[in-house]
Amino acid sequence: MEPHFPNLPDSGQAAAPETDMKQPPSAPSDGAGGVWLLLRDLLFAAAASVFIITFLYQPVRVEGTSMLPRLEDQDRLFINKFVYRFEAIERGDVVVFHYPRDPEKSYIKRVIALPGDRLRIDGGQVWLNGKRLFEDYVPEEYRDSVSLAEMVVPEDSYFMMGDHRCISSDSRTFGPVERSLIYGKAVFVLWPARDAGAVR
Repeated sequence: MEPHFPNLPDSGQAAAPETDMKQPPSAPSDGAGGVWLLLRDLLFAAAASVFIITFLYQPVRVEGTSMLPRLEDQDRLFINKFVYRFEAIERGDVVVFHYPRDPEKSYIKRVIALPGDRLRIDGGQVWLNGKRLFEDYVPEEYRDSVSLAEMVVPEDSYFMMGDHRCISSDSRTFGPVERSLIYGKAVFVLWPARDAGAVR
């Protein structure tokens, strides 16, 4: 920006010698000051990123096709790691949790039943508390004919299933998932662009 010089009064008098005029303040140097500002901004951005990834949102990559058709193999999405501190886990939520048989691995599945629910599966059809569960997120071609005897979901545990029922490894094989293993809710697909949008 050009320095601003105040207009001299048009009084007919000669201007004072240049040495007696007030000089505009000199502009700050672009050297060390500019580097410091850049470093400050980078540090702030890094700290904000660490905070967001640690406490709020975390980018993850889907591996596998058990959540087709909504989530495809290699999709990149954000999970909310903070939401369940304030909200209850609900039926239909797509969540990320540590695999009960190997906590080093993470799974992404849909919550089908809550603690205390009576659940049974007849020829692929899920029944909850004596009522047939309507699942519009499972296309007909992804349904299977697996059955499961009636059970009551244990306290503080959740019954999980993948949307691609024919190929999903889920609570039908490894049982209900304890609340302590659930660490995030899938909220938004970031990439690829054709899949971008909220996870429902």
